[in-house]
Amino acid sequence: MIEDPAPGLVSYFAKVLGVGEDEYRQSYNLFMDDFHTGRVTEWQFWANMTGRLRVPMPKSDSLWAEAFAAVYVPRAELFNLAARLREKGCKIALLSNTEKPAVEFFHKQKYDVFDVTVFSCLEGTKKPEPQIYEITLNKLGTTPANTLFIDDRHDYIDGAKRFGLQTILFESVEQLKKDLNGFFDI
Repeated sequence: MIEDPAPGLVSYFAKVLGVGEDEYRQSYNLFMDDFHTGRVTEWQFWANMTGRLRVPMPKSDSLWAEAFAAVYVPRAELFNLAARLREKGCKIALLSNTEKPAVEFFHKQKYDVFDVTVFSCLEGTKKPEPQIYEITLNKLGTTPANTLFIDDRHDYIDGAKRFGLQTILFESVEQLKKDLNGFFDI
């Protein structure tokens, strides 16, 4: 639904912390699961990161929120496509592995095209763990066989398939529209 924020976030944080992007990524990979699943607060995440990187704590109420707002780029054509599918009677969910500061930002966007939003940090589980798909289906009120999952990551698609969902690997808007025609008349 949005441009991948990861490259922009890595660049932003590496610059603020005064470390190289590879160094930042290595530390982030150690601590991201706890942040994505809400087991640690943003402050705890930065304490872990800065301790490992041996740099001072950032001076910000929410560095993550600042960075996310700076790199956030919505893809209007995907929101329009979701709206068209919803008009055709499809229930639409947003399922995201994300952090609490990003969730707060998402809520400010008034994503009314979605019937359901599911954020990993609020659920304590993340893609591709089966529980996150189960939570999403329960909120939608549907079954795996009657649900189409779209994502741009192979590991998330594989997790959804193992859970019994129908899937489409997103590569481009044009490809997605073509693949959706196998399910819906869009």
